[in-house]
Amino acid sequence: MYIVMVASECAPVAKVGGLADVIYGLSRELEIRGNAVEIILPKYDCMRYDHIRDLSVSYENLQVPWFNRQVPCTVWFGHVHDRRCYFIEPHSEEHFFERGSYYGFPDEHLRFAFFSKATMEFMYKTGKRPDVIHTHDWQTALIPVLLYELYAHHGMPDQRVCHTIHNFRHQGIVGEDVLWMSGLGRPEYYAAPDRLQDDFTHAALNLTKGAITYANFVTTVSPTHAWEVCNTDQGYGLGPTLTRHADKFGGVLNGLDYDMWNPGTDVYIPHHYSADDLSGKYADKQALRGRLMLQEAYKPVIAYVGRLDTQKGVHLIRHALFYALEQGAQFVLLGASPELGINDDFWQLKHHLNENPDCHLEIGYDEELAHLIYAGADMMVVPSLYEPCGLTQMIALRYGAVPIVRAVGGLADTVFDRDYSSKPMHERNGYVFHQADFAGLESAMSRAIGLWHHHPDEFHRLIRQGMAYDYSWNHPGRDYLNIYEHIRHL
Repeated sequence: MYIVMVASECAPVAKVGGLADVIYGLSRELEIRGNAVEIILPKYDCMRYDHIRDLSVSYENLQVPWFNRQVPCTVWFGHVHDRRCYFIEPHSEEHFFERGSYYGFPDEHLRFAFFSKATMEFMYKTGKRPDVIHTHDWQTALIPVLLYELYAHHGMPDQRVCHTIHNFRHQGIVGEDVLWMSGLGRPEYYAAPDRLQDDFTHAALNLTKGAITYANFVTTVSPTHAWEVCNTDQGYGLGPTLTRHADKFGGVLNGLDYDMWNPGTDVYIPHHYSADDLSGKYADKQALRGRLMLQEAYKPVIAYVGRLDTQKGVHLIRHALFYALEQGAQFVLLGASPELGINDDFWQLKHHLNENPDCHLEIGYDEELAHLIYAGADMMVVPSLYEPCGLTQMIALRYGAVPIVRAVGGLADTVFDRDYSSKPMHERNGYVFHQADFAGLESAMSRAIGLWHHHPDEFHRLIRQGMAYDYSWNHPGRDYLNIYEHIRHL
């Protein structure tokens, strides 16, 4: 099968968040399974060009219709760690992708509308006719609209679109200028409740709603999150649209890069190990304590790695720290916040606990230290208020750090409570709580710490059961191929 991924990010060349890892990891898995995959990205001036091999011009002077003019573009080709990537570089007075940053500009909607239009022009004019075009998030949500309203009538009638929504908070709420600029026009046609009209601001258009309406299949990043966005406020207003198109909507759990995250080969940890021999993990625990100057004692190490923001349950993270210390455990935190107030709060906490031999807070992000924490920790706490998929718990399971999670989104799909899950005992792999309150968190932490102290053999069995799970791209790769096959025959 011939698949084209279109996105605003791809690791490691253009990475802001988890979207970039999905584009790279899924493309790699699809190629391993014998498919031809190409990735189309904007050519940002701030990309990691050191990760692109053999970058060269593929198509010169691509003329892209844009309102009442033609914008010339150069399309580049290169390999990003063996992924085949095209980079679209517009030559326009707007300097769409020459701004020193990936996101954060007032004309964001026009930047990515242009990218979507240029992508379609590139495929149309070069004769690229993929079986499936896989688009991602609001930045590329205009592509299915462009395909079925324009390009399907001019030589691209057989292409099918799968659209994945990674983040429902950002939907692409735009004005009708996007329609005029991209050549769609007819605002009275598109600003209809069953097309692109935003359900809250009727004078505005919603690009993500448009993708849901026009794409052949729509996914989000875990089965539980797919239910949540239809039935709770986590859909941010798109629930009715998703319900209307329920026959073509589902959740596919993201995968984890098992080459990067592998305790048997990880270059960032001093001692390697496996589920069959955990001795290296306990040596890594000593190494972690040595690096962070924690005291050597018969205590479990509980950790948090990730952003410090409202989504992640920052009040619960703080409570987990103090509860762990009260229960005679050690606590390690690695993270930073995009919100200044939260960052300041954790810096104050760091200074307050600076002399505590059982606690270390590292405000910031350090890739090497993150790997060592996963390897050295006994437990990993993930108390998110919402979590579409989540990779932290998958990495924790891979590294034998028992996850303690709140039952939302992908966390509920990957972690199964040792004491209360409906799964057979040998398939349980962590601890789960349901309410976003201190009592729920304490209950799960208390049970985990109690097992560590009083039934160490059972705790080791729980570690091995977690490490036995396969959350690589193997399963999602198969699921997406099934979706592609389904929409190819529509």
